Amino acid sequence: MKISISIGAYNRVDVLGMVDYIQQAEALGVAYAWSAEAWGHDAVTTLGYLAAKTEKIILGTGIMQISARTPSMTAMTALSLANLSNDRFILGLGVSGPQVVEGLQGVPYKYPLGRLKETVEIIRMGFRGEKIRYEGRRFTLPLPDGEGKAIRLDHPPKDIPIYLATLGPKSLEYTGAAADGWLGTSFSPDHAEAHMDHLAKGALSAGRSLTDMDLHSSCNVAIGENVQEMIDAHKPGVAFSMGAMGSEKTNFYNDAFKRAGYTDDALAIQRLWKDGKRQEATDRVPDAMVTEFGAIGTPEMVAKRFETYRDAGINSLTLRLDANLEISQRIANLEQIMDLLPDRD
Repeated sequence: MKISISIGAYNRVDVLGMVDYIQQAEALGVAYAWSAEAWGHDAVTTLGYLAAKTEKIILGTGIMQISARTPSMTAMTALSLANLSNDRFILGLGVSGPQVVEGLQGVPYKYPLGRLKETVEIIRMGFRGEKIRYEGRRFTLPLPDGEGKAIRLDHPPKDIPIYLATLGPKSLEYTGAAADGWLGTSFSPDHAEAHMDHLAKGALSAGRSLTDMDLHSSCNVAIGENVQEMIDAHKPGVAFSMGAMGSEKTNFYNDAFKRAGYTDDALAIQRLWKDGKRQEATDRVPDAMVTEFGAIGTPEMVAKRFETYRDAGINSLTLRLDANLEISQRIANLEQIMDLLPDRD
């Protein structure tokens, strides 16, 4: 099992300290660093800088929002980052959600899966060095009745892995059929079927299996003896995901918890959050919605949870550590986590 770390919110942290953290993580054997993209920072700039500051760690976008860029520009950006990093780059893509896509990007969110499929197909045309000529339901290149022509990207062909961050059943099926890897969130190894069954169905439809994919999952990790205190500290994050990470109509995180058997809890927490009762929403989160979706507890408990993730088919854990920790504390946590990993490569 391999370990990944996330990079984000560099507008609120010491940038040089962040670079030191990534470099020390690389020295410890952390395999991947994923750059986040939400509504305050982009997923690209950080990786261009880190490409010059690191040597071995794989750098990936976790994720680039497909609605924030045209597919051709995404392909060009990926090729640039692959060059800058000496081919240590993975292109992670996701559809985001309607609140960000329509509220911030100003483009319709309709048909996100269809848009994702066409985006991936166009990007791969660019990676293969083909002239980009495409007729889809969401994209048509060149633009009809205009002065444009089919253009080949000015770059030698390059095979850049594409990982998809998906949560809905149909999107998971597509990921299983078409992606090189999966960037999973809201995943519990205790309820792995909520995601894995759909991934496996898609893989089977394409004549392959889940072993042909790199399967990553985010994982909240906290190690200590004060177990209940650590569980309680993670409940506000669960409440935020249930209530704020999407609209009341479209919240993929909420839906993922429902598929894992937490329908009543997820809906109740969402309702309280939408009514402005944030503390009540947090108090409504049961312990299991924390403990079953992460690795929290004593070193022995955390080591056992890592084994559970491995046995569920996950080959890499993307760690979610306390964002308020000093860099030295994060490194100390990483050292401890690396010692607890099963079957470390």
